Amino acid sequence: MKLGVNLVYQGAGELAREAERLGYAIALAPEGYKSDAPSVLGYVAGQTERIALASGVMQIPGRTPAMAALTAATLDSLSGGRFRLGLGVSNPDVANGWYGAASDHPLGRTREYVGIVRAALRGGPVSHDGTYYPLPATGSSPAPLHLFTEPLRADLPIYLAAVGPRNLRLAGEIADGWIGVFASPAAVKSAVDEIRAGRARAGRELDGFDVLPCLATSVAGDPRPAADALRAHFVYLLGIGDRERNFYCAMADRLGFTEAVTELRDRLAGGDRAGAAAAVPFDFIDATSLIGPVDRIAGRMREYADAGVTTLGIMVSAAATDLDGRLAIVRQAAEALERSGTAG
Repeated sequence: MKLGVNLVYQGAGELAREAERLGYAIALAPEGYKSDAPSVLGYVAGQTERIALASGVMQIPGRTPAMAALTAATLDSLSGGRFRLGLGVSNPDVANGWYGAASDHPLGRTREYVGIVRAALRGGPVSHDGTYYPLPATGSSPAPLHLFTEPLRADLPIYLAAVGPRNLRLAGEIADGWIGVFASPAAVKSAVDEIRAGRARAGRELDGFDVLPCLATSVAGDPRPAADALRAHFVYLLGIGDRERNFYCAMADRLGFTEAVTELRDRLAGGDRAGAAAAVPFDFIDATSLIGPVDRIAGRMREYADAGVTTLGIMVSAAATDLDGRLAIVRQAAEALERSGTAG
């Protein structure tokens, strides 16, 4: 098992350089209300030499497939072939309220989107007679999509963020890797089973497919104070949009924390953010995060490796700390991996 680091835009260069020094395999940049992924990764590409770079994830509603392909090819060229394209459909309320985009039929949209990106990366003119992304949109055009980026890598890896069984099977079928969140070892094992089924549907084995859950990480001698540093992160994700359409709330429900999520949402609705943070159960944080002293985290890493993880994402952005604190997490996670005996 290898390590990845989930960056924040503040101090992204320092974090990526330290991760590269420590042997991390990949640095991922998220995309949301704080920063976009390509800007951060373009900067980091110039600050590093060896570490792979990935969008974690570029949001499908935020850009056309053509622009995603152009961005991917440009970042891959700038980084000397180190880029991985991570894509995700985002929460429906983010797609609608932030991007002004439709979010229905996410499987069909994702399949068409990835197909257009792959066709574009092969370098030839692209047209697509699809339901969601017809190219050309008007039925005819003198200028079909055609990338001229040099060098152009047709086999640039594509990762999908996925939660439900059908999304996971789709990731196995059409992608090269999976990016997960809020994933316990048991949830990862279940996800790998679905991904394997998707690979089989495409006539491929699981070998070479990157299983990459990204975990909120906080290091402290006592797991409970470590968990407290992550509470604001959980409140933010669980509080996005409508409860019934929130992917993260659905994941918490499946883990058995429905009542806690209901209390959290009620407190948020009443303006009590501190109360919402207090409502996040320690057991939920512990099940889906890396918390506590280094040896405890090393033990958890072994559980994830046994579940089928190939790259474990260390989400330093989740902890309530500064750049020095995030750099410390990067170093401590590397030490935990060494102690776990799972480094590969």
